[in-house]
Amino acid sequence: MSILVNKNTNVLVQGITGKEGSFHAQKCLEYGTKIIAGVTPFKGKTLFNGSVPVYNTIKEAKKECRIDATMIFVPAGFAAAGIIEAVEAEIPLIVCITEGIPVIDMLNVKAALNCSKSIMIGPNCPGIITADECKIGIMPGFIHKKGSVGVLSRSGTLTYEAVNQLTKAGLGETTCIGIGGDPIIGSPFITFLKKFEEDPETKAVVMIGEIGGTAEEEASEFIKSNMKKPVIGFIAGKTAPAGKRMGHAGAIISGGKGTASEKLKTMEKNGIHIADNPSVIAETAKKALNL
Repeated sequence: MSILVNKNTNVLVQGITGKEGSFHAQKCLEYGTKIIAGVTPFKGKTLFNGSVPVYNTIKEAKKECRIDATMIFVPAGFAAAGIIEAVEAEIPLIVCITEGIPVIDMLNVKAALNCSKSIMIGPNCPGIITADECKIGIMPGFIHKKGSVGVLSRSGTLTYEAVNQLTKAGLGETTCIGIGGDPIIGSPFITFLKKFEEDPETKAVVMIGEIGGTAEEEASEFIKSNMKKPVIGFIAGKTAPAGKRMGHAGAIISGGKGTASEKLKTMEKNGIHIADNPSVIAETAKKALNL
């Protein structure tokens, strides 16, 4: 089992003919992802990789194909329009990899999402992968192995670190999701925690957070009240100075809020198993599972 994507998921790629879009679309195809169409304005009626039809708009693509998910590699200045096009086309899952989308644009995206049934991952994220079935994003597929632990993260590179450890420890993963590190993202931790709790194959969840914002505190309150499965938590940025942006646009402590110590205190109080440093994530997961 998995959440959101599997071997039967039909994927569209917005920006498939661009440098980043074409490179990663090819990698996803090699992993086994069912990329059935691409969209690039003015490139309609062409083929990507000799077999994937390219359309000018999502509306055109939907006339020919059933689309379950879209992967967006549109430049930052146009990405919000691409996301809103996908929302208006009622695509169930939207995965936006693009980094640097202006916050004001994301406010418009958030408003559109709030009036829709679409789930959005990102922006500024590595995407989503169900091990050995479907990859929508930029993560290195070879480190993933089908198993029993779900992974949720605001950090791309720490997602890979956690996955590599879980694979080497023999636990493996069900689905891994990088939700994005910007101040405004499509969907919070809670959206995916609900789905992991419902998935019979997911036995535990690793949740990797960062300083800044209150997403981890809100997630931990949800976990306390709604989840029976063990959750392993780690917060990046313990030594970050207040008021300084650290890597991600959302990783900034302001007004005394969003510190690592505050987050860890709340998470621990709510029953989350805390990994003290990133090197012991899999070890902490095994302990939480009594293995």
